[in-house]
Amino acid sequence: MTDIQRAQVIKLRAAGNSYGSIARTVGISLNTVKSFCRRNNITENSDAPVPVILTGEITLCENCGREIRQIAKQKKKRFCCDKCRNEWWNKHLDKVQRKTVYDFKCPHCGKAFSIYGDSRRKYCSHECYIADRFGGGGNE
Repeated sequence: MTDIQRAQVIKLRAAGNSYGSIARTVGISLNTVKSFCRRNNITENSDAPVPVILTGEITLCENCGREIRQIAKQKKKRFCCDKCRNEWWNKHLDKVQRKTVYDFKCPHCGKAFSIYGDSRRKYCSHECYIADRFGGGGNE
């Protein structure tokens, strides 16, 4: 990137242009513009915060009962904070949707075993896998 291109990137970014429009205008890669701006802490010149649009709907936190104002175009919030969310889920473990427990028979030793959450597992142990895969003999 030349000094002229650097100056253009700084000027365009300060004016509020996006990385893509700067890349097209200056004629360099989008990733070059992004990394240059991030390395040099060059941000767009927008002092106004992004407005939050509320729906007007108010729900109560499922743990503590505090009011939660819902935000438009976002998933409906059930909890007011992470602390309440963690407390509620720890109290209601029965409502956690867990993966299934799978039952298998080891092809090497013939032992029946159960495994939580991995439907592709074949062997009861690493030793059985090694023995079966690399010729450690037949069934024990």
